[in-house]
This record gives sequence, C-alpha cells and structure tokens, in this order.
Amino acid sequence: MKSFTETFPKLKNEESFSDLWQFITVSKVSAKPDMSELKVYIKSERLIEKKRIYDIEKLIKDRLFPYKKIRIRLIEKFNLSKQYNLENLYSSYIDSILLELRKSKIIYYNMLTTAKVEIKEKNTLELSIEKNTLYVEVMKDFIELLEKIFIERCGLGVYIKVNYLEYSKPAKAANVDYEDNYISVTKEIKKEQEESKSKAAAKESILEPAKKEESKEADKGKTASKYPERKYKKSSNPDVLYGRDFTDNIIPIKDIQGEMGEVVIAGSIIELDTIRIEKTQSTIYICTLSDYSDSIVMKLFIKDEQKGNIEDILRKGNALKVCGQTSIDRFDSELTLGFIRGIKKYEINNADERVDDEEIKRVELHCHTKMSDFDGVSSAEDIIKEAQRLGMSAIAITDHGNVQNFTEAYHVVEKLKSPFKVIYGMEAYVVDDVKSLVLNPGEYSLDDDYVVFDIETTGFSAKNDKIIEIGAVKISNGKITDRFSTLINPKMPIPLKIEELTKINDSMVLGAPVVEEVLPKFYDFIEGAVLVAHNASFDVGFIREKFKLISKTINPCVIDTVEFARLLLPNLSRFKLDTVAKNLGISLENHHRAVDDAEATAYIWLKFVDLLKERYSTDKLKELEGLNKLSTNVIRKLHENHVTLLAKNDIGRINLYRLVSLSHTEYYNKIPRIPKSLLIKYREGLILGSACSNGELFQALLRNESEEKLGSIVDFYDFLEIQDSKNNLHMVESDRYSISSEEDIREINKEICRLGKIYEKPVVATGDVHFLNPKDEVYRRILMYGKGFERADKQPPLYLKTTKEMLKDFEYLGQSKAYEVVVTNSNKIAAMVENIIPVRPDKCAPVIENSDEMLRDACYEKAYEQYGNPLPKLVEARLKRELNSIIKNGFAVMYIIAKKLVEKSNSDGYLVGSRGSVGSSFAAYTSGITEVNPLPPHYYCTCKYVDFDSEEVKQYVGIAGCDMPDKVCPLCGNKLKKDGFDIPFETFLGFKGDKEPDIDLNFSGENQSSAHAYTEVIFGKGQTFRAGTVGTLAEKTAFGYVKNYFEEHGTRKRKCEINRLVQGCVGVRRTTGQHPGGIVVLPKGESIYSFTPLQHPANDMNTPIVTTHFEYHAIDHNLLKLDILGHQDPTMIRKLQDLTQIDPVKDIPLDSPEVMSLFQSTEALGVKPEDILGCQLGALGIPEFGTDFAMNMVIEAKPKGFSDLVRIAGLAHGTDVWQGNAQVLISEGTATIQTAICTRDDIMLSLIQWGMDPQESFKIMESVRKGKGLTPEWEEHMREHEVPDWYIWSCKKIKYMFPKAHAAAYVMMAWRIGYCKIFYPLAYYAAYFTIRATGFSYESMCQGKERLEFLLAELGKRNYKGNRTNPLTPKEEDMIKDGRIAQEMYARGFSFLPIDLYRVSATQFTIVDGKIMPALTSIDGLGESAAEQIVRAAAEGAFISKDDFRSRSGVGQTTCDLLDRLGILGKLPESNQLSLFDFS
Repeated sequence: MKSFTETFPKLKNEESFSDLWQFITVSKVSAKPDMSELKVYIKSERLIEKKRIYDIEKLIKDRLFPYKKIRIRLIEKFNLSKQYNLENLYSSYIDSILLELRKSKIIYYNMLTTAKVEIKEKNTLELSIEKNTLYVEVMKDFIELLEKIFIERCGLGVYIKVNYLEYSKPAKAANVDYEDNYISVTKEIKKEQEESKSKAAAKESILEPAKKEESKEADKGKTASKYPERKYKKSSNPDVLYGRDFTDNIIPIKDIQGEMGEVVIAGSIIELDTIRIEKTQSTIYICTLSDYSDSIVMKLFIKDEQKGNIEDILRKGNALKVCGQTSIDRFDSELTLGFIRGIKKYEINNADERVDDEEIKRVELHCHTKMSDFDGVSSAEDIIKEAQRLGMSAIAITDHGNVQNFTEAYHVVEKLKSPFKVIYGMEAYVVDDVKSLVLNPGEYSLDDDYVVFDIETTGFSAKNDKIIEIGAVKISNGKITDRFSTLINPKMPIPLKIEELTKINDSMVLGAPVVEEVLPKFYDFIEGAVLVAHNASFDVGFIREKFKLISKTINPCVIDTVEFARLLLPNLSRFKLDTVAKNLGISLENHHRAVDDAEATAYIWLKFVDLLKERYSTDKLKELEGLNKLSTNVIRKLHENHVTLLAKNDIGRINLYRLVSLSHTEYYNKIPRIPKSLLIKYREGLILGSACSNGELFQALLRNESEEKLGSIVDFYDFLEIQDSKNNLHMVESDRYSISSEEDIREINKEICRLGKIYEKPVVATGDVHFLNPKDEVYRRILMYGKGFERADKQPPLYLKTTKEMLKDFEYLGQSKAYEVVVTNSNKIAAMVENIIPVRPDKCAPVIENSDEMLRDACYEKAYEQYGNPLPKLVEARLKRELNSIIKNGFAVMYIIAKKLVEKSNSDGYLVGSRGSVGSSFAAYTSGITEVNPLPPHYYCTCKYVDFDSEEVKQYVGIAGCDMPDKVCPLCGNKLKKDGFDIPFETFLGFKGDKEPDIDLNFSGENQSSAHAYTEVIFGKGQTFRAGTVGTLAEKTAFGYVKNYFEEHGTRKRKCEINRLVQGCVGVRRTTGQHPGGIVVLPKGESIYSFTPLQHPANDMNTPIVTTHFEYHAIDHNLLKLDILGHQDPTMIRKLQDLTQIDPVKDIPLDSPEVMSLFQSTEALGVKPEDILGCQLGALGIPEFGTDFAMNMVIEAKPKGFSDLVRIAGLAHGTDVWQGNAQVLISEGTATIQTAICTRDDIMLSLIQWGMDPQESFKIMESVRKGKGLTPEWEEHMREHEVPDWYIWSCKKIKYMFPKAHAAAYVMMAWRIGYCKIFYPLAYYAAYFTIRATGFSYESMCQGKERLEFLLAELGKRNYKGNRTNPLTPKEEDMIKDGRIAQEMYARGFSFLPIDLYRVSATQFTIVDGKIMPALTSIDGLGESAAEQIVRAAAEGAFISKDDFRSRSGVGQTTCDLLDRLGILGKLPESNQLSLFDFS
C-alpha cells in the first residue's frame, strides 16, 4: 500500500488535485499484456466525486502516457466514517452516480432520473419505476451496478427494492419520452457507425472527379485553377441562389474537423473579401461563414461572365445554406469550403431573432455594457437597438462602478428614428459605514454580563447546515466567570474543507450530543446577557435559526468585535480574529475551534472595554452609537454590497457623478467604494434598487437575519430586485453560500416578494444583462477565463430576455405575481425617470476679462512691428476678417490662453511648435501662438517695405516665401526678409469662421509639466483637470485571450473562428488613463459634476493627478480642452541652443542651400553613400525625414525647396495619401510633388482655382480629409469644372489628411535641427543621443567604427519583413536606428571619448576635447538613479578602491563589475587596505 504520489510521483505538484492526494492510497496496479488498459486500485477515507475520478484518469493519461493508446481506469473504494448512512450518502453522491450511469448506459441514467426514489428503514433504497420492456430487460444489471457502488465501493449495506408502475407515456409538458429516447439513441448510434464506414469511400468518390478534371486541364497546358469552372443549369428551386440544388442535410460547422468530402452548412457571412485576377478576368470571393457554433472560410471562384447577381448573394450579414467540399487550403493550411456545388436561401430561426409578442413589454433595469469592469461584452449601441427591436420603451445602463458608457448611449438614442428612453444608472459598490456598533443596546452598560461565543458549522447555511461545536465564555464585572464548550453530532459526515479548517473530524463528534440536547443548555447559559462574537451576524443568525428546533426565539443585544476593532484599531489592514488578537497580544493557538476562538474573543472584548472607558466618557452601550465615524482608510477596507442607482432627473445625474467621483478619488481600493453615509447625503434624484445576489438584501437573507433587520434593509431601497434563479446556480456548487439547490434561490426570491408586499416596495425582475444574446456568452466566458475566474466556463443566462422569457423564468411565483414583477413594476420604475441628457449640451468656455481687446491689441502690435502702420491692404483685410470671426464667436479667450502658455514656455527658454491647422490663422501668428505665417509669400523689410504684389512674387503663389530668391530692399538697401506659407484661414475656422478652433501646441517634454501647472495660474486652483481616456481591449490583446482559452482547453480552432471571437472581445474596458497633453478647463462658478465625474488615471491612488471620468472627446463640445503636448523637437532645439549659443529662430535661415541638400544627397556631410551603409541622403536622424520610409519618399519625390518638404511631410502623416496614391501618380509621371494632393489645403485651393464654388470646395476638402470620399454630385461638379480624373481618383483613395500648417511647423523644426547637423555636428550628435536615442549601447557603439559596423551587419541579417523564426526585438530595432547615427558620426570623422568617471554626465552626452563623451546611462544595465549616485560620489573626490567606489556610490557588486569590465574604473584596487608592497 503506497500513497498516490509515491506511486505516481510526477503528479505530485498538480495543484488542482493537491487536496485529494493526502487521502488516496494505491493498493494495486495492473495492466493488460498489450498495455491497452491500466487499472489503478485506490482507497480513500473521503468520498471523491466521480467527475474527479475521471479527471484523475485523464491526468494520468495526459501526463504519463501522452502518445500511447491506453485506457486508464481507477477502481475506487471508500472507507467512510460511521456518520454516513444511506440518506446522506445518497444525497452526497447522487450526482456522481448519475454521471457514472450516463457514461455506462444512457438507459440506466434515464431509469434513475425518472424513478421515484425513497429511502426506507434498514438501509432500503426503494425505486418506483414505470414498467416497460426495456427497463425490465436491464433491471437486474442496473441493480447490480447500484449495489456495486453502494456496497463494494462505499462499504454500506443496501437493499434495493423495485416497485413497477404501470407504463403510461409522459405528459406533453414533460417533453420527454424515455423509451422513444432510448430507441432513437440506439438508432442514432447505428446510423453513425454506418456513416463512419462509408466516409472514406464517399470522400474519394467526391474528390476523384475533381482530381481528374484538374489533371485534364493541366494536360491541355492551361493554368490549373484551384476552383475549376462549373457550368450548371438554372435550378427550378426558387431557393437556389447559385449553382445546383442539394439536399438540406445541414451539419453544425463545429463538427467539421477535417477533410470530410462534400458537406452542407448553414450560417451567416460575417467577413467578406475578394481577390481580383485580371489575367483570367475572374474573382475569388472569400467568405467567412458562421453558425455561431464555429466558423469556416468559403472560397468561390467565379469568372466575370458567370457573376450574375453573386455580389448581392455574397453580402456581409446574409444567411445562406452552402454545399461544397472541405479541403485543406494550400496557401494557409486551413480547412476551407471550396468546389461549391450550390448556395441556397437560409431563413435564420434561432435565438438571434427572438421576438417579444407580449402586448405590453417589460423594461430591463439592470444591464451592463463593454464599459462594465471587464465583464460586459455588448456595446451600448447594440443593447439599445436590440431593446428597441424587442419593443421595450426603455432600458437602464448600470455598469459596475462607472458611468463611462453614458455618452455613447446618448449618441445612439439621438440618432434613433422613434422615441426610446435610456435610464442612466450604475451598479455601485456600497460599503456600510453607518452600521450600528451595537444591535438592540437597550440600557446595557459596559459592566453588565456578556456571553462571548463562537460556533463551528458544516457550512454557511443556517437552514441547511449543522453546528458541530459551540464555545462560549461568560463575563461578569469585567472578569471571566464561566465557560460553555461542547462538540455536537451533526448526524452527517463533516465536509473535508471544514475538517481541514477546524481539525474536527467524524470520529470526534460520533459520541457527542445532538444539537437538540445542547441548545436548551446553551439557551440557559446566554439568557439575559449581551451576546458578543467576531463577525456576529453569522453566529447570531445561525443560533437564532437553530433555536427554532426547540421552539425558542431570541432578540438579544449583540456586539460585533469586528465593528469595534474598526473603531478602536483603525490602522489595521484587516480585521480578522487572528489579526486583531495578534495586535492586542492575545494568544490564539487553535484558531477555528469554537472554544479557543470564544476565549480569544472574550479577552479582545475585555481589552476593548478598557479602551472604551479610557477614551470615552460614557459606559452606556446606546451612547456609543455616535462614535462609529470611520476613517477613509477603514472605509476602503469595508466589504461592499451591490446597489443599483438610477438617475431620476438631472439632480440625480449630478449627484450620481459626485458619488462616482468620490468613489474613484477618495475610496478606491481595488474597486470604487461608495460609503453609505455619502449615498444617503446625495440620494436626491436617485432611485435605489437592491441589486443582485451580491446586494445587501439577498446577503441578509442568506445569513438568516432577523425580521427587524430585514425590514430596516428593505426600507432603504426604492425597489427590490429579483433575478432568474439560474443566474445564481453557482451558489449551489460553492461552499461559500448557504444554498443547496435552485429551489433555495427561488425561495429567497419569494421572500423578497413577501418583504416587498409588507413594506410596499415594488419588486422588479431584472436580468443582470452582461451580453446581448445567448450565443454571445462565449465572449464573456473567454474574458473571465483569462482573468482567472474559476467558473468562467459555466456562464449563467445573463442575456437580454424578452418579456415572455422572463415571465417563464418567474412562473413559479404564480401568473399574476410574475406579470407584476416582470412587466408592471419595471414599467412603473421606468415611468418615474425623466428623459436626461448625460452631458450638458451648452458650450461653457472659460472667461478671461478683456480677452477680445487683449487679442486685438497683441495682433495689431505684432502686425505693425512687421509690416508698418498703416498695414498693407492684404494684411489689414486678413487680420480684420479673422479677428471679427474669432471675437464674434467667442474664441478670443482660447487665443489668449494659448498666447499665455507659449509666452511662459518661451520665458523658460523653450520654443513651442504648433500642431494642427492653427498655423492657418494669421491672428495666431501675430499673437505669438505659432511661427507659421499663413499669408501669401512676400518680401518685407525692417524699414516697413512690403512686396505682396509684384509679378515675381505672384509666381510663388502656393509656395513658401523662403523659397523665393534673395532680394535687397529698394528703399534702404538691406537684404529683404522672406515669409509666408500661403495657407487659407478657412482651413482653421471654416468659411463662416464659426468652426470650433483646436489649438494644439508642442511643448518641450522637459517643460510640459511646467506648462500644465501654469494653467492653474491662469484659471485658478481646482478649475483645470487632466483629460481622461478609456483603455479598451485591443485586437492583439483580445487575440491572446482567445488563443489562450482554447489552448488551455486543448481545443484547436480555425483562424476565421478565432478572428470572429476576437472581434466579440474587442472594445471591452480594461483601464483608464490620461491624455498625454489634454487639459480640460472648468469655467468659474460651474460644478464639474454637472459635466463629468472625476477619477485618478488607472485608479492610481498614489498620484495627485485627477482626470475627467468621461473620455475627453465626449465632453470637448462644451468644455474647453487645451492640448499641451510634450514633444522631443523643442527639447532638441533647446539642447542645441545650449551647446551652440545660437538663436534657433534668428540665426538659422530657412533658405539655406546646405540644409536643402540634406534631402537631395550626402554631400553637405562630407561623406558618400557607401560610407554610411548606402544611405543616399543626409537626412538620417532628422525629425519627419530620418526614417527609411520617409527617405524613400523624399528620393522618389525629388524635392527642390522648402515647400516640397512641407508637402512631403503632409504625405508622410496622411493615410492612403502616398502609398497607392501620390506615389503611383508621381512614378507614372501623371503628377509631381508640386501638383499631387499632399495636404488638405491643396484640395480646397486647387478646386477654387479650377473655378468651383469656395464653400463647396471647403466641404469637399473636409469630407476627403476625414476619409469620407466624394458624393456623386461632387464628382459631377468636379468634372464640369474640368478637374482631372486622376485628381478625383486620388481624392477617393484618401483616408486622412494632414493640414499644411502642421506640416510647415514640423518642417521648420526639422530644418533647424538639420542646420545644426551640418554646421554644428558635435552639438547635433550629442543632442541626438541625449534626447532621441532609445537603443544606444556604450559597449556596442563606442568601441570603434569596425565593431559597430559588425553589429549592424549582424542585426541586418535578421532585419527583413516576414522573419518569424528569429525576429528583431524592439530593443534591437532601436539599436539599429541609433547605431546608424553613430556610424554616420564615425564616417564624418568624429568619435566617442571613453567614459571618465570624473567628467561624465549621468544622463547627458557631452562634448569633451572635440569628442563626445557618452552618458553613464548609455551603459546597458545602468539605470538613471545609479548613474546619478555615481556622478555625485565622483564629485566628492577621487575613489581610492573598488570598496570605496561601492560604498560612496551605493551601487552593488554587479554594477561595479560591469564598470570594471568596461575599463571605466581604471586600475582601482579591490580594497582600501594597504599592503607592504605598496611601499616597495
């Protein structure tokens, strides 16, 4: 006899079975000679479920014999305690018996499930069963099997008696005919056997003609097609849409697991793609068909002349029946459906098309969306549209702990054609911070008699479980005076988990008194005393229920030491008995034994009495109530109950936002908690529901609370919720709940209905909806499994149910009551709710006094300074027109805000780059917001000479002024300045000047936080908030969840099915964050809660940053959002300025031919392409132009001036503007870089030049830039004005376009950096490696040019598209990027200086002795903190040894060894100690 793990040591560490191994011994192992079967005989003192026996068999097979065909059988025998009798053994083991019978023979299973089973005296199991031929025939074997289970396996003598009843066919309502079922099952088995025998032959007979056909085609020398041409006669069947007719022997797609020959499937097209083959004038249609059990790809090859109406047939969403052959696709090795014989209509008749034909429809008041804490999988849009389709008049959105889907829901309702009400709500996590310290305090004092007690039980149900031990201690006058302790025989086996917890086993209680004997004595012991317990609601509730057995009732004064621990020991992280005892220095040796726990609790209470007397002046229990004001820290640790909150009106909406904010910013701890005291304070305008099984009321009923307690709970709510009993079946299987059957759940629902009637509270049946349709449960199952939920694979029916479905779920309440809770009361609550707009519709811009005048003055001051007073007519007209639009529409304040922020950054020494189309505004230029001057190209002089109108200047319309030739001023002889980018103002504010301005600015990343802080200076503290974001599950991450789910379940799914499931998981809320630069400004006098709730990003309670709860786009129509973005270019410019001492604006000309040459060749760098690994341009490392993609674009575009670079920057940042568009046109010679569409402004200006209406041109530009294309009417107008076809084609390809002003601002920054690269190379490389390098490696790049080039060559071997075997890591990709810059630097004759501990900077590359010394952080593995410690230590004086270095710098041995290996420590000795040899 050996233990199980001794016999099978490889299974020792299987965690899911670790609880069993200790009880199982192996008595014998035998195997058949051919090793086809292995029998393992085991013994156990514990009853083991048959499912787990089967699981162990599978485990042995999978772990020990994974590749061998062998059957593993466990023959179990139980040595059970005497606590087992036939009744409790049968109830404990019936599920296992049924599982075994079903696996043995289905008829045995049917016999036991249809029999009436009674347990009689003398261990008699009496079965009353219908007499039919089949049952009588197998009855002997059936009884032998049962006897074997009870007698041989369980060691319990049993007599099985059978009473035959006259056979009568079951009533229709039962929906089962077991004899017919058995016969049909038998027939089905025979049918499957016959099909299995003929499958191979059938497959060959179907495939052979196709093979012959392909062979013939190949012999003719024609190109063989995978989809051979078939010519069918038109079928007479009107259901046939394509090809020939076929029989409808539909099989589920999930059953197609290999090449099965010809099959018929039915499903919907969920994905559709086409491949055009011009050579053969044909098209391959690639459709993904799904019946929602699985998916498969169908491929159909059709020549143009055969098309007919095939494109109408093959539309996404169409439902079809398809007959074709299954085969492995030679391109992607996936099983596909090809050689399509025919396609027919298919009318879907399943759960997807559920209809609600009840006259009056219910309203769902409890529904979760994708924003609901990673457990809802349907979008608000889908839910609302489905609810309306089902005829509901309203639906409530009640996500867990947040309201982030309100805005989507509102936008959906806005677009609906018929009225529909969204009830905006939330399922809140409410914690009870107002719970009474003392229940029924009466006139008791701290010096009265107390009984401190504890009980141990077989489970959590006061009604169904038993007490196995009571321990109690009596306290009088502050001293322990008596004790009560006894074990109790529960007359049932003690569950394993209880035995492990309490160490009480069956043998210990076998001779103990039964509960009916103990309770009278305990009743006498506690009479007249205050009851004290730790977590008293459980112990008192259990005792109260058991006292009913002896016809006793109690309503004592009760003290819970948990609540007093929270009051008196607020700094504890938790308040469990052992934690509290340890804190107070009280011994607790045998925790979870009633007598010891009661003793420890008694000493805890005595300590608490002393603390109460010491801290407070009263000793009356009823006067302690006011002390229960818990700290924020304690409230965060309280257990939560779910509460449904519905906003009744706008007051309720604002109060809801306030509560959401406080729960996320003050009381968040894993979940956002709402203290009950705050809910009471801000309850106005809210409707409160009692929520689900995690609600306060349901939990109180589980604990068997007193009627008085239940009444106080019910009184708090406006309506009570009940949910389908199947929603909570997990409670039946779990040891955590006092539920043993579905009927118990229904009884709780009935009790809630009773309480609703007594207290006149409407009871509403809600669905707790988490997905839309039954088929959608798979998405939630996958996500919950990925998050580690044990019961993920057992999804309850949490879909949006029809009225009829809900009425059926609650028919056990009676027809009238079911209708009341499902229909009447749900509509009653919905009628109480007003139509609410979740986000205020009005625009609420901040106010800065005299902002209109401030802007006007600033603009004219700059304009006069540059162009003189009076202004040239063109300048005056442009500025006047802009200012009128800006001021009239209330936008001046936005300009002033941006102006102040830019001025602050400039005063800090940092340039600010403009983004977006703000550079289209001359007012933005003259107010100092942007450097981009949008006027037409022109010359101007300090003497105020201006030239906009000369013929020479007019030749440069649409081109940057800096590209014009140099000229001298005819008035003063000085060199004229060149300016102007020719950008229309309409791009920014539209033709009416009322388009909402979006002023985006690029601040230095180093100075971004300062700019953010400065917004509080402008607007005042508490008036600015970071713009929030919502992070949802991306496609790549969702793919990981789906893939992981099926891998861990040992199931292989086709790619198309995985893709379908991925799409169902995408968009589920994962976390929250903050916009990188967005600041939302609240006008003074307004409450933020009227716009949005607040929270910390990612609910990080350690950050002071507060963000909007709503994603910022949801509220940017009514609150001003500033984009204060951090960017590397301004930081780079500042670094170059510090190193060169030049002014980047004044000293760097935008017409430098040397800089322009960087985008044409490498000549300006003094190197040839072969010197720098074949790079043809000098633009490497220049922002916007330094990547291979951008440089290839530059090479193809052949820019000649600054304007061309602006156009290239526009192309680079657009979507479908260059590739497959301008690139094609330029390469064909159809267009040039000057004529192709490069920025959004090009479209409007070009169309106007072709004579089109300016307003229409603007609308076309706006549509095209957003990827919305052209309307037929616009195309017609464009052709009428002789717009070239290629231009129209180009417009239709575009998905997104960059504004010219943004491109110009980017190129200006890039140009300045390029200037420094040529004329200040060391400064450029030092700045680049400091600011932009992400993959620089001192060891790889600073040991000489040859070593670096070897590294780049090695990495280059793996740097190709499609490398799946050994792809580059992100770090290696960065090393290539930075390594190429370093190699270019070497090629130009510059080099790195080895790191000198006494001259090096921690984080900055510095110029030392004409070389660049890398930063300490460039050493792989050396972090910024360690580098700074080393630099500080070196500044204090020279190191005398490695010991000294480690001691003063604080770095570890590993870092020290690294620096030593790189030669940075020089010849430092190991130790400070001197040797005699040092003096020789």
